[in-house]
Amino acid sequence: MTLKLPIYMDNHATTQADPRVVETMLPYFTQVFGNAASRSHSFGWSADEAVATAREQVATLIGASKAKEIVFTSGATESNNLAIKGVAHFYRDKGNHIITTKIEHKAVLDTCKRLEVEGFEVTYLGVDKLGRIDPEDVRRAITDKTILVSVMLANNEVGTIQPIKEIGAITRERGVLLHSDAVQGVGKTPFDVEEMNVDLASLTAHKLYGPKGVGALYVRRSRPRVRIATEMDGGGHEFGMRSGTLNVPGIVGFGKACELLTAEWRAEAERFRGQRNHLLDLLTSALDEVHMNGSFEHRLPNNLNLSFGFVEGESMLMAINDVAVSSGSACTSASLEPSYVLHAMGVTDDAAHSSIRFGLGRFTTDEEIEYVAKLVIEKVRKLRDMSPLWEMHKEGIDLTTVQWTAH
Repeated sequence: MTLKLPIYMDNHATTQADPRVVETMLPYFTQVFGNAASRSHSFGWSADEAVATAREQVATLIGASKAKEIVFTSGATESNNLAIKGVAHFYRDKGNHIITTKIEHKAVLDTCKRLEVEGFEVTYLGVDKLGRIDPEDVRRAITDKTILVSVMLANNEVGTIQPIKEIGAITRERGVLLHSDAVQGVGKTPFDVEEMNVDLASLTAHKLYGPKGVGALYVRRSRPRVRIATEMDGGGHEFGMRSGTLNVPGIVGFGKACELLTAEWRAEAERFRGQRNHLLDLLTSALDEVHMNGSFEHRLPNNLNLSFGFVEGESMLMAINDVAVSSGSACTSASLEPSYVLHAMGVTDDAAHSSIRFGLGRFTTDEEIEYVAKLVIEKVRKLRDMSPLWEMHKEGIDLTTVQWTAH
């Protein structure tokens, strides 16, 4: 098989739509093109039926007990906004305190910051050096004013999987709602909203080999019944929780992507794990000063976040421009600030600046793994050869003790 360049290894940013998903979507653009809210003719009924099927498929993937607990949105950012603002605004008479973590996606952090402007109080919990939150920190942070805890299933930069089940046991016991931004973890690590006592969960299709521009919010309907304030007014679509004409082709594709994952994700995760560990072995056996960021044990099987000592991450990206990887997360990588996730984990600025995230996916081949490893090894050696700091390090000089003077 001939290797095709460029190579895509940024599957945490987005994924290629699976051809099986695209094929399922196509008729809904030209043949079954009705508005799912048009209840007076067969075009609308057919579209509505397709949406109902997709609702079942999404619900099945996350273990939801009712298909009606799935509310379709435009993607994860809207789902996070709707979950957090919706709960805050509905339950504000009960309390004004929200708990989240310092390493959440910006769609959660910025939503919480917006609520702080409105007078809500938010506690941002820290994580350990592996990027894991301690469930006991959640327990300690809960007060009689706490209405919501929001913790991601898995981190988008370092792939660390959070102890959602343990946190869910605490929130359920204390009568506090639990929201999880499950975008990165669903389909790669076990996630069952019933078993984990998750009350709201955000999902998006484009991280699951589905189309962009469609997502979902799981909202629990019983034990306890979760209510959210409407944040988008209009025709009262999606059980009154989110108005707007439904993106039927997108929803059909999202459903198909979930159906495929329900059947295949465990085998796929095993393959990712094998490829990722092989890539890690190739890099660490050939190069010194390569450090993994995040937990090895509690980690997404397709994630590898490595700091290459004495190499600038941006220089590295330019050196391997035939390979799509990222330094930092896609939503914030326009900024040259070190990653706030690595910062929260106590990673030094130098190490954070030299970090590269490899995100393997369904279409990553073994040949690509071999090629990328070879290329990275070659470029790291080349960049280090140009670095006087690397030379000093090789001579055994402890760079932390060096006094630098300006001339």
